[in-house]
Amino acid sequence: MSGWLRKGSQGGVIIIWAIGVLLVWEAAAWYIADVAHVLAPASKLPYLHLVLQTMLDHWSTLVEQGSITFGNSIVGFLIGAAVGIILAIVMSLSRAVELTLSPYMIASQMVPIIGLAPILYGIIHDPSLSRVLMAGYVTFFPVAINMLRGLQSIKPEQEELMRLYAASVWTTYTKLRLKASLPGLFAGLKLSAPLAITASIIVELMGAPDGIGILMLSSLYYGSSQVYMFWSTILISVVIGLIWFLLVTIAERLITPWQPEFRPQGRSEG
Repeated sequence: MSGWLRKGSQGGVIIIWAIGVLLVWEAAAWYIADVAHVLAPASKLPYLHLVLQTMLDHWSTLVEQGSITFGNSIVGFLIGAAVGIILAIVMSLSRAVELTLSPYMIASQMVPIIGLAPILYGIIHDPSLSRVLMAGYVTFFPVAINMLRGLQSIKPEQEELMRLYAASVWTTYTKLRLKASLPGLFAGLKLSAPLAITASIIVELMGAPDGIGILMLSSLYYGSSQVYMFWSTILISVVIGLIWFLLVTIAERLITPWQPEFRPQGRSEG
């Protein structure tokens, strides 16, 4: 019973927080437009209700282009996650491999996405493949690092206990290390999920023929006449990122129910 009450209170806090953000947005837009009398106020911060109205008016277009971005980013995310998992397992099995690969992995993350995207797109000339590769690029590193930390978090006494039960090396690794690495794996996945969406959009800004980034770019091109459409693409991008993050969070809850934050904290009698 108390678990349900706690979840309800958390949901209430989220709703109150969301309403507060919306009210602050509307108040700030009103101040810019009607009090400060800023030139072209909508280009600075438009009224939220007008942005939402534009989203409704162009909903089919936004959903169509957003699904293209979402689809490519998911494929890249899954590929990058698979690469990150393999790297983490390989590095956990050999300290020499870890020391060899780690500097290259870290160096790969020093290249900014905004600089790598046009290079990659210029070489491949395939917008879909470029989006997939960029999404995979930003995904593999957080997944590999966080999962490796989980694989290496096993205490000596835990391994000793497995040996006392005559567990094989394979059983010890799968039942102990891999299970212990799952929270770290999902931490990396949740970090990477929004980044994969962002990476796909950046590729689209480089000249892809479709996707939410193209709508964003064309809205910027037409300036103040399309400012509400531009903000609509921003909100859709945020929604896409949140959806993917929530899907990963749901998967984490289903696969790792033993984590403290997922356990029922107590139930009242009756």
